[in-house]
Formats: sequence, C-alpha cells, structure tokens
Amino acid sequence: MDLVEQVKHVMPAGLAGTVSRTVGMTIAADGFPAPVGSIARIDRETGGPLEAEVIGFRDRSTLLYAFSDLAGIRHGNRVRLQRTSRWLRVGEPLLGRVIDAHGNAIDGRAQPSLSDRTAFHRQAPHPCTRPRIDTPLSTGIRAIDGLMTCGRGQRVGIFAGSGVGKSVALGMMARYTDADVIVIALIGERGREVNEFIERDLGPAGRKKSVVVVATSNEPALVRIHAASTATAIAEYFRDRGKNVLLLVDSLTRFALAQREIGLAAGEPPTTRGYPPSVFALLPKLVERAGRTPEGSITAFYTVLVEGDDPNEPVADAVRGLLDGHIWLSRKLAAKNHYPAVDVLESLSRLMPEVTDDAHRRAAATLRELMAAHRDHEDLISIGAYRKGANPAVDLAVEMQTEINAILRQQVEDRSGYSQARDILVQFHQTAAQKLSPSSGAAPGGPAPQRAKGNRS
Repeated sequence: MDLVEQVKHVMPAGLAGTVSRTVGMTIAADGFPAPVGSIARIDRETGGPLEAEVIGFRDRSTLLYAFSDLAGIRHGNRVRLQRTSRWLRVGEPLLGRVIDAHGNAIDGRAQPSLSDRTAFHRQAPHPCTRPRIDTPLSTGIRAIDGLMTCGRGQRVGIFAGSGVGKSVALGMMARYTDADVIVIALIGERGREVNEFIERDLGPAGRKKSVVVVATSNEPALVRIHAASTATAIAEYFRDRGKNVLLLVDSLTRFALAQREIGLAAGEPPTTRGYPPSVFALLPKLVERAGRTPEGSITAFYTVLVEGDDPNEPVADAVRGLLDGHIWLSRKLAAKNHYPAVDVLESLSRLMPEVTDDAHRRAAATLRELMAAHRDHEDLISIGAYRKGANPAVDLAVEMQTEINAILRQQVEDRSGYSQARDILVQFHQTAAQKLSPSSGAAPGGPAPQRAKGNRS
C-alpha cells in the first residue's frame, strides 16, 4: 500500500471524549466527533483498553460498537481516537494460516512476518476495466463443473438450509480446485466446527494454499462483518499479484444478520422482515469486490443459509440478484443420501455459455432435459402408473437413472476436474442419442442453449 495513500486517510488532529451511556454492545460518547468507521480506544480501570468502531451519531452523541464484551465500562470513561482508517498486513506467509477478523494468527503458531499492507475497505474494480470472463474454473465437484460451469472471476451463491452439506461442498472445492490461492471466511460458525472444517473438510492438501479467516458466533456482530472484509481484502491482495483466487464465504446470511444487529443498534428502522436498509446497501459493496481484473481474478462462492428452506426470504432474494449464478442444495436429496445434494434443475450458472464449448452445452442440456422429464412424471413412475412407450424422453430418463446418478453423486474422496466432468457428460450425451435415435430419430438436447435455465433466476 502506497504511503501517500495512507497519509490521505490520516486525521491530523487528536480527539477525546467520554462515555455517556451504553445500550447492549453500543456505547455513546460525548464530545467525540470522530468520523464513521474510525477506531477508538476506551480506557477502563479493569480489563485493559477496549477497542470500538464509530457506527453513527444520535443527538449530540457519537455511537460506537465494541469489538469485545463491555465488562468494566463505566460512565465517564475516556474515549480516544486511535485511527481513522483501517489497513491490513498481508503477504505470502499468510498461506496455510488461520487468522481472526483483525488479521492475527489464532492457530497456535507464531505471528507471520508480513511486509505488505492493503486497505481494509476497497472500492470494487471499475466496470469498464473488468475483462470478460472466458476461462472455466474447476471446483472439483463434478455436478458443478459439468452442469453449472463457473468461470474465473464469477460470483456464485450456494443456497441451502442448515445441515444439507454446504461445509462439505466448500471443503471439496478447497481441496480439488485448480485456483492458485484459496481464501476462506468462516463467519458465525459454531466454535467446534472450525477445527472440524480445517482438519476434516479442508485437509492438509487444501490448507497449504489457503488462508482461513474465522469469526465464531459468540463474537460481536462487528467482528463477524470484519471477517468478511478481511477475507475479501486478502483475496484482493493475491489477485493484484496475478493469482487466480478462490474466495469461499460461509455464510453471507450471518454477515447480513450481523449488519442487521449493528444497523438496529445505530437507530435504523427495520424494513423487510426486520432487516434495515444498510443490509441491502452493504451486500453489493462486498460481493462486487470479487471478480476478474487485468491482473488476476477472484472467483467467489457465497453460501446463503436459507431461512425455513424458503428461497424467497429477503437475504436469499437480494443475493440471487447480485450474483452470476446460484446453486441450490436440496434437503430432499440429502435425505436420500445423495451428495453433493445439488438440485440441478433449480441451479444455474449465468456464465456457463461463455466458458464452455458447444458439445459441452449440448450434453448438459441433454441431462437436464432427461432429469426434467423424470421429475414431471415422478409420481406416476413411483406408483407404477406410468406406461412405458408413452413418452420416449421419460423412457430414456428411467432407463438411464443409474448413469445420471453416477454423474451427480460424488464421494468426498473422489477427486474430479473440469475436463473429466466435460468428457463424462459428452459420453453420456452420445449414449443417450444412440438409445433414443431408433425410436424418435433425434437426440435429446437439440441445439445448444444460449443460456442455462432454472426455476430460480
């Protein structure tokens, strides 16, 4: 980070005020006109100084949100301005490390020696400087690489209820992707799940080229928000050095819930299902920072914890409109021990036509059509009321269910790649065409689609 750029954000005067009241995690300070986003230090007699961030103003008081518990704070405590902007120390030694939302190592090893700095909050790349996305990125999950192919620099949402396999899917991506660097943000996770994810889902192979940023559910809302910004800033640092970065954020819903907590504390009115307007203003600022630039790319996957499995709840609905595709994990499939539980017909990648060839798109269309035909007649098939010969596409879908499931199901230890997924799909299409052509004279799939379709666009 350029020194001149840092100096521009320095406030040339010191400020000090006093604590006048507290409400929850919010502190009101009098005589402290610090700008929003500033970091302040609050002196207290026990427990050492407390850091807090300025989040707004009410009447003549400045509102601050604390980074930790307020124990020991009393009326009249001194509040001092510490810094007006945030910078993050970054560098190659972060690879293989687990850090907190402030960039401090928490994996029991020595703090890494980091010589570079990057801005904590950066503007998204200018839209006119973004190159087109034209190269596929292998995620290591066959169903995604084959039927929802993602490009380097794309942003995709993984939508699911709790306990449907989001963390396992992210772990497979981190282990098997062909990205140069992986940055993982675990936001609002249960404490015991952090080590489980790192040791079981990520594994030694994935950890070598990963940076894991952790903010557990017991930490203040502001820390959980900072974890997402820290992970994005680290991803931007590696992207600016020509790397292809995979950014995994779990979850965007808990990020939104944390901002809701802060917004309400600052006095914002609740609007959509209790979410204040700042939530829907902050989401695009975060996700737009990912993407491709002339130097490198950030391919981002954001998990969205769908409330009550409702795809139209406010956060899911807003995020779906901001991203370049969505992957829906089905509880019904998970209950059948179908993993990854990707509901192909409800998922899409808006950039798949840009990063795949005609044969691949035609093969993917064939499999989708057969799955759709089978789903439309599933009730009749399950009770034995469907009569073979009534619909050639349904006949073929029933006949090839074993092959379809073999493509869509994948063991955690089963490594896959984009080329392998494409070749399997093309072979499937050729087999389907051979079986269908004697009865109908045409292969399924028809012309290659210009755009993949799903029920939730």
